[in-house]
Amino acid sequence: MRVKKGDTVVVIAGKDKGKKGTVLSVNPKTDRVLVEGVNIMTKHQKPSAMNQQGGIITKEAPIHISNVMPYDAEEGKGVRVRFVEKDGAKVRVSAKSGKEL
Repeated sequence: MRVKKGDTVVVIAGKDKGKKGTVLSVNPKTDRVLVEGVNIMTKHQKPSAMNQQGGIITKEAPIHISNVMPYDAEEGKGVRVRFVEKDGAKVRVSAKSGKEL
């Protein structure tokens, strides 16, 4: 996958277009990523034994991986990624600058 946990990404499509955040989790089976501060959903929670107080809570929902792009702080924008073999291992590099991500 072109995006890994801990990467900084920028959203390129959808209601949160232009927002940046850190990847919290990646699910390759469904091609979805959970990005911090992006795709915030509200959930009405009933009081329970674990959660004494009910109410409305906000949390991030997964977003499709095609709607995010790795962010390069030096360029100040999202970058396309390609893979290069270096010392027998696949390494992610920026397609434009060739800099390792």
